[in-house]
Amino acid sequence: MLMDFFKVIGKMNRVYNVLIIEDHQIVIDLYKRALTFVKNDLENINFNVDDAKCCQSAYELIVKSSKLKNIDLVFLDISLPSATTHNISSGEDLGEKIKLHFPKVKIIVCTGVNDNLKLNNITKKINPDGFLVKKDIDFDDIIKSIKAVLANEPYYSKTVIDFLRKRVSTSIVLSAYDVLILKELSNGARMKEMQRLIPLSKTGIENRKRKLRSYFNVNSDSDRELVMAARENGFI
Repeated sequence: MLMDFFKVIGKMNRVYNVLIIEDHQIVIDLYKRALTFVKNDLENINFNVDDAKCCQSAYELIVKSSKLKNIDLVFLDISLPSATTHNISSGEDLGEKIKLHFPKVKIIVCTGVNDNLKLNNITKKINPDGFLVKKDIDFDDIIKSIKAVLANEPYYSKTVIDFLRKRVSTSIVLSAYDVLILKELSNGARMKEMQRLIPLSKTGIENRKRKLRSYFNVNSDSDRELVMAARENGFI
């Protein structure tokens, strides 16, 4: 399928507008090298590339581009300097804004974040076409991810695949409050702290913890065992 796609576009001269959102210049240069490699490897493909190192400058480029041109492909980091004036605190928020302005855009998330809760949030909020965890990949993976998403095929690195397999293999469905409780427990929060952070009574939190133990087959009152079971099932 991938090769058939490139046989078709090989007959056309296609220019892709690319936005790299990454706060490390060395990584920006790496993406640009990968794009050059793809351009040289395939016929009649070209890339116009812009880059931004923070949420503020990225958002300004997105707004400007929406008036002048389309954005076809975005490389998106998650841990970025925020843009408080636009209520954008991370790459997750930025990804949502990008999709609002460019519904057909292809997004490749490449991040150092690898805990299940974060991976879940990114998947739900952005649903990226390519999803790479930096510790998993090398230069060749970046090239493969570009070729895949341009051919309308997903590309995930090992950590993301493992996470998705865990989630698919479980029938457990948790509410937002359940996930928040697990998150705070994993951070070591005690009941008084949780009552300040979660809009539920002490009884409400205890009832949800009891149901969570049942979901994950935890036969003790240990918060640590509950957190470990939730982590093994890909929820935190």
